[in-house]
Amino acid sequence: MGVEVKVWSDFVCPFCMIAEQPLLEAVRESGLDVHIDWMPFELRPWPTPTLRPEEGYLQRVWPQSVYPLAERHGVKLRLPSVSPQPYTALAWEGYQFAREQGKGSEYNDRVLRAFFQEDQDIGQPEVLARLAGEVGLDEAAFGEALAQRRYREAHARALAQARAMGVTAVPTFMIGRRLYPGAQNKEVLARALRAAAGEADPAF
Repeated sequence: MGVEVKVWSDFVCPFCMIAEQPLLEAVRESGLDVHIDWMPFELRPWPTPTLRPEEGYLQRVWPQSVYPLAERHGVKLRLPSVSPQPYTALAWEGYQFAREQGKGSEYNDRVLRAFFQEDQDIGQPEVLARLAGEVGLDEAAFGEALAQRRYREAHARALAQARAMGVTAVPTFMIGRRLYPGAQNKEVLARALRAAAGEADPAF
Protein backbone atom coordinates (compact mmCIF):
# COMPACT_ATOMS: atom_id res chain seq x y z
CA MET A 1 0.00 0.00 0.00
CA GLY A 2 1.34 3.44 -0.92
CA VAL A 3 1.91 6.47 1.28
CA GLU A 4 -0.70 9.21 1.03
CA VAL A 5 0.56 12.79 1.26
CA LYS A 6 -1.60 15.90 1.27
CA VAL A 7 -0.03 19.33 0.96
CA TRP A 8 -2.11 22.40 1.76
CA SER A 9 -0.73 25.38 -0.12
CA ASP A 10 -1.56 28.47 -2.12
CA PHE A 11 -0.22 29.59 -5.48
CA VAL A 12 0.79 33.02 -4.16
CA CYS A 13 2.72 31.63 -1.18
CA PRO A 14 6.48 31.61 -1.89
CA PHE A 15 7.09 29.20 0.98
CA CYS A 16 4.82 26.71 -0.79
CA MET A 17 7.00 26.82 -3.88
CA ILE A 18 10.11 26.40 -1.74
CA ALA A 19 8.49 23.46 0.09
CA GLU A 20 7.71 21.58 -3.12
CA GLN A 21 11.30 20.69 -4.03
CA PRO A 22 12.37 19.00 -0.76
CA LEU A 23 9.18 16.94 -0.81
CA LEU A 24 9.74 15.74 -4.37
CA GLU A 25 13.37 14.92 -3.56
CA ALA A 26 12.36 12.98 -0.45
CA VAL A 27 9.77 11.03 -2.43
CA ARG A 28 12.23 10.25 -5.21
CA GLU A 29 14.98 9.11 -2.85
CA SER A 30 12.65 7.09 -0.61
CA GLY A 31 11.80 4.57 -3.30
CA LEU A 32 8.32 4.37 -1.80
CA ASP A 33 5.02 4.42 -3.66
CA VAL A 34 3.82 7.91 -2.74
CA HIS A 35 0.69 9.68 -3.90
CA ILE A 36 0.71 13.49 -3.47
CA ASP A 37 -2.51 15.47 -3.41
CA TRP A 38 -2.16 19.25 -3.46
CA MET A 39 -4.87 20.87 -1.36
CA PRO A 40 -6.11 24.47 -1.57
CA PHE A 41 -5.78 26.99 1.21
CA GLU A 42 -6.57 30.47 -0.08
CA LEU A 43 -4.53 32.93 1.96
CA ARG A 44 -6.69 35.87 0.94
CA PRO A 45 -9.99 34.74 -0.56
CA TRP A 46 -12.17 37.28 -2.32
CA PRO A 47 -13.16 39.92 -1.22
CA THR A 48 -10.20 40.20 1.18
CA PRO A 49 -7.71 42.64 -0.41
CA THR A 50 -4.61 40.90 -1.72
CA LEU A 51 -1.06 42.13 -1.14
CA ARG A 52 0.82 44.63 -3.28
CA PRO A 53 4.50 43.85 -3.91
CA GLU A 54 5.50 47.52 -3.81
CA GLU A 55 4.20 47.97 -0.26
CA GLY A 56 5.96 47.44 3.05
CA TYR A 57 5.05 43.91 4.10
CA LEU A 58 6.34 42.06 1.04
CA GLN A 59 9.31 44.40 0.74
CA ARG A 60 10.32 43.33 4.27
CA VAL A 61 9.46 39.63 4.32
CA TRP A 62 11.12 38.64 1.05
CA PRO A 63 14.67 39.82 1.94
CA GLN A 64 14.30 38.72 5.56
CA SER A 65 12.66 35.30 5.11
CA VAL A 66 11.84 34.21 1.57
CA TYR A 67 15.14 34.70 -0.25
CA PRO A 68 17.31 33.17 2.54
CA LEU A 69 15.08 30.07 2.76
CA ALA A 70 14.95 29.71 -1.02
CA GLU A 71 18.74 29.88 -1.20
CA ARG A 72 19.11 27.18 1.45
CA HIS A 73 16.88 24.88 -0.58
CA GLY A 74 18.36 25.82 -3.95
CA VAL A 75 15.08 27.21 -5.27
CA LYS A 76 15.12 30.14 -7.69
CA LEU A 77 12.26 32.61 -7.37
CA ARG A 78 11.64 36.34 -7.23
CA LEU A 79 8.99 38.64 -5.87
CA PRO A 80 6.37 38.91 -8.65
CA SER A 81 5.50 42.41 -9.82
CA VAL A 82 1.78 41.62 -10.39
CA SER A 83 -0.07 44.21 -8.30
CA PRO A 84 -2.28 43.60 -6.52
CA GLN A 85 -1.47 39.92 -6.26
CA PRO A 86 -4.07 37.68 -7.91
CA TYR A 87 -6.84 35.78 -6.19
CA THR A 88 -6.25 32.05 -6.56
CA ALA A 89 -9.73 30.48 -6.58
CA LEU A 90 -9.75 30.10 -10.38
CA ALA A 91 -6.27 28.61 -10.38
CA TRP A 92 -7.43 26.07 -7.81
CA GLU A 93 -10.55 25.27 -9.79
CA GLY A 94 -8.16 24.62 -12.66
CA TYR A 95 -6.20 22.30 -10.40
CA GLN A 96 -9.35 20.23 -9.87
CA PHE A 97 -9.65 19.87 -13.65
CA ALA A 98 -5.98 18.88 -13.92
CA ARG A 99 -6.24 16.44 -11.02
CA GLU A 100 -9.20 14.75 -12.67
CA GLN A 101 -7.05 14.29 -15.78
CA GLY A 102 -4.11 12.86 -13.83
CA LYS A 103 -2.03 16.04 -14.22
CA GLY A 104 -2.49 17.63 -10.81
CA SER A 105 1.18 17.70 -9.78
CA GLU A 106 2.34 18.95 -13.17
CA TYR A 107 -0.23 21.74 -13.14
CA ASN A 108 0.59 22.71 -9.55
CA ASP A 109 4.28 23.02 -10.36
CA ARG A 110 3.66 24.93 -13.59
CA VAL A 111 1.42 27.53 -11.94
CA LEU A 112 3.90 28.12 -9.12
CA ARG A 113 6.77 28.56 -11.56
CA ALA A 114 4.69 30.85 -13.77
CA PHE A 115 4.05 33.21 -10.86
CA PHE A 116 7.33 33.10 -8.94
CA GLN A 117 9.81 32.63 -11.78
CA GLU A 118 8.10 34.16 -14.83
CA ASP A 119 6.02 36.97 -13.28
CA GLN A 120 2.80 35.80 -14.96
CA ASP A 121 -0.62 36.87 -13.69
CA ILE A 122 -2.13 33.56 -12.60
CA GLY A 123 -5.42 35.24 -11.77
CA GLN A 124 -6.22 35.52 -15.49
CA PRO A 125 -8.16 32.58 -17.00
CA GLU A 126 -6.38 32.87 -20.35
CA VAL A 127 -3.00 32.58 -18.61
CA LEU A 128 -4.16 29.53 -16.67
CA ALA A 129 -5.51 27.89 -19.84
CA ARG A 130 -2.18 28.38 -21.60
CA LEU A 131 -0.30 26.91 -18.64
CA ALA A 132 -2.69 23.96 -18.62
CA GLY A 133 -1.95 23.37 -22.28
CA GLU A 134 1.77 23.42 -21.56
CA VAL A 135 1.43 20.45 -19.19
CA GLY A 136 -0.55 18.42 -21.72
CA LEU A 137 -4.13 19.33 -20.84
CA ASP A 138 -6.75 20.28 -23.40
CA GLU A 139 -6.50 24.07 -23.34
CA ALA A 140 -9.96 24.69 -24.81
CA ALA A 141 -11.70 22.24 -22.46
CA PHE A 142 -9.82 23.71 -19.51
CA GLY A 143 -10.83 27.25 -20.47
CA GLU A 144 -14.44 26.22 -20.90
CA ALA A 145 -14.46 24.52 -17.48
CA LEU A 146 -13.16 27.70 -15.85
CA ALA A 147 -15.64 29.92 -17.71
CA GLN A 148 -18.53 27.74 -16.56
CA ARG A 149 -17.10 27.47 -13.01
CA ARG A 150 -17.57 23.72 -13.35
CA TYR A 151 -15.16 22.93 -10.51
CA ARG A 152 -16.28 25.60 -8.05
CA GLU A 153 -18.05 23.09 -5.79
CA ALA A 154 -15.13 20.64 -5.89
CA HIS A 155 -12.84 23.48 -4.86
CA ALA A 156 -15.18 24.48 -2.02
CA ARG A 157 -15.22 20.88 -0.74
CA ALA A 158 -11.41 20.79 -0.82
CA LEU A 159 -11.25 24.07 1.13
CA ALA A 160 -13.59 22.61 3.74
CA GLN A 161 -11.14 19.76 4.32
CA ALA A 162 -8.52 22.27 5.46
CA ARG A 163 -10.92 23.60 8.09
CA ALA A 164 -11.87 20.09 9.16
CA MET A 165 -8.21 19.11 9.58
CA GLY A 166 -7.37 22.24 11.56
CA VAL A 167 -4.98 23.61 8.95
CA THR A 168 -4.31 27.28 9.66
CA ALA A 169 -1.22 28.09 7.58
CA VAL A 170 0.61 27.01 4.45
CA PRO A 171 2.45 24.97 3.57
CA THR A 172 1.15 22.17 5.76
CA PHE A 173 1.92 18.53 4.99
CA MET A 174 -0.16 15.57 6.04
CA ILE A 175 1.96 12.45 5.69
CA GLY A 176 0.09 9.37 6.76
CA ARG A 177 -1.98 10.65 9.67
CA ARG A 178 0.40 13.30 10.98
CA LEU A 179 0.49 17.03 10.17
CA TYR A 180 3.76 18.86 9.56
CA PRO A 181 3.19 22.62 9.37
CA GLY A 182 5.64 24.90 7.61
CA ALA A 183 8.37 24.34 5.04
CA GLN A 184 10.28 21.17 5.95
CA ASN A 185 13.69 19.96 4.85
CA LYS A 186 14.19 16.78 2.85
CA GLU A 187 15.42 14.78 5.83
CA VAL A 188 12.34 15.50 7.94
CA LEU A 189 10.06 14.62 5.06
CA ALA A 190 11.96 11.42 4.30
CA ARG A 191 11.62 10.30 7.92
CA ALA A 192 7.92 11.15 7.83
CA LEU A 193 7.45 9.09 4.65
CA ARG A 194 9.24 6.08 6.16
CA ALA A 195 7.17 6.42 9.32
CA ALA A 196 3.96 6.51 7.33
CA ALA A 197 5.10 3.40 5.50
CA GLY A 198 5.71 1.67 8.84
CA GLU A 199 9.46 1.74 8.48
CA ALA A 200 10.59 4.19 11.15
CA ASP A 201 9.68 6.38 14.10
CA PRO A 202 8.62 9.86 12.91
CA ALA A 203 10.34 11.66 15.81
CA PHE A 204 12.80 14.37 14.80
